[in-house]
Amino acid sequence: MFDKVLIANRGEIAVRINRACHELGIKTVAVHSTIDAEAMHARLADESVCIGPPQARESYLNIPAIIAAAEITNADAIHPGYGFLAENERFASIVEEHGLAFIGPTPEHIGMMGDKIRAKETMKKAGVPVVPGSDGPVANEAEAAEVAAGIGFPVLLKAVAGGGGRGMKVVRSADQLGLAYSTARAEAQAAFGNGSMYVEKLLERPRHIEIQVLADQYGNAVHLGERDCSLQRRHQKILEEAPSPALNIEQRDAIGMRVVRAIRALGYRGVGTIEFLYEHGQFYFIEMNTRIQVEHPVTEMITGIDLVREQIRVAAGAPLAYKQEDIRFSGHAIECRVNAEHPRTFQPSPGEVSGYHPPGGLGVRVDSAVYQGYRVPPHYDSLLAKVIVHGQSRNECLMRMRRALGEFVISGVETTVPLHLRLLANPDFANGDYDVAWLERLLAAEA
Repeated sequence: MFDKVLIANRGEIAVRINRACHELGIKTVAVHSTIDAEAMHARLADESVCIGPPQARESYLNIPAIIAAAEITNADAIHPGYGFLAENERFASIVEEHGLAFIGPTPEHIGMMGDKIRAKETMKKAGVPVVPGSDGPVANEAEAAEVAAGIGFPVLLKAVAGGGGRGMKVVRSADQLGLAYSTARAEAQAAFGNGSMYVEKLLERPRHIEIQVLADQYGNAVHLGERDCSLQRRHQKILEEAPSPALNIEQRDAIGMRVVRAIRALGYRGVGTIEFLYEHGQFYFIEMNTRIQVEHPVTEMITGIDLVREQIRVAAGAPLAYKQEDIRFSGHAIECRVNAEHPRTFQPSPGEVSGYHPPGGLGVRVDSAVYQGYRVPPHYDSLLAKVIVHGQSRNECLMRMRRALGEFVISGVETTVPLHLRLLANPDFANGDYDVAWLERLLAAEA
């Protein structure tokens, strides 16, 4: 096992990793920007190192500074969390070149799955269903038009190196394709330094279903069921639940085992999430995330398995502690992401948290790095806390989440708690009748 782990992140995920390390008897090093000197993750770690000014590119994305921090503190591993450098192939390679363990998959697998075309081709060869579309990047607008005509409109133009909805355009007819292609390509080039595009069939009202996997370097792999992440705004997840209201046991087992076979065939190591669009009983692979997910707590709540702990153990060379037959699913879990944003306009709301009181009680978990007096900086993601509840049934979960959010006090900044309360009161959501565009339609109707 590792003696000391450097946590190359901030906020609630850095606190989450710190807890897992301490429960394994591992010392921790926090890195922080100047504005995060008093942040919770820096306070809780055994050691902390300032790596730069507030701008992420000069601190949390500063690879030389992070490696230097690991070396001067004699850390033997680096955990990247999510976001920032978590899925950066070059960073993972540099970590290993410096004799440190990267708590995640191999650089090869990060690169493979970070390229959406390679990921799609790889999963298709491994027997995982994919969305119909181009076999690779299209060379130009004319080729995009040819592919679109072949699979039929509407289609989706997507950046090969994209994410978060950038470099993505819906095209409903041939006469819209030219402008959409040039716009998406320019966005992708500006955001990712790569303007390559590919074409996919647009599924009109799918759900976003993802399968959590865990694998070791010895060829062992398991799935831990699915999460339904269909409540999204501008392709950003708002609320997640497990299991999905749309699946039954047979569907869950079938897609889960198909994913496990693919992961074993790849020789993958660590945690990973295979994301699908699901419509009319069919699954379509869209991407794989080679890191711990923001929404991992809902899986932990229904399985009782600490995913970050297992991630660290596997990276240290230990075999999986579980076989597939050991995985048991119990009850239902829901996670609400509470952001420092106006609940209707979604404008960021940085500032000082003048009052803070998280909810508690049976089946309630709050992952957060916020405290009274904490100043929310404007430089990073606006996530303040994740409220996760567990119940024996989905209805019990809904009631518990309403109660928990009603208790949650965060004053001094605007938060999205009122948005979540509106969603929980909506009969469509209560009935589990929603898709990836449902929230956008709801917000448009309220405007």
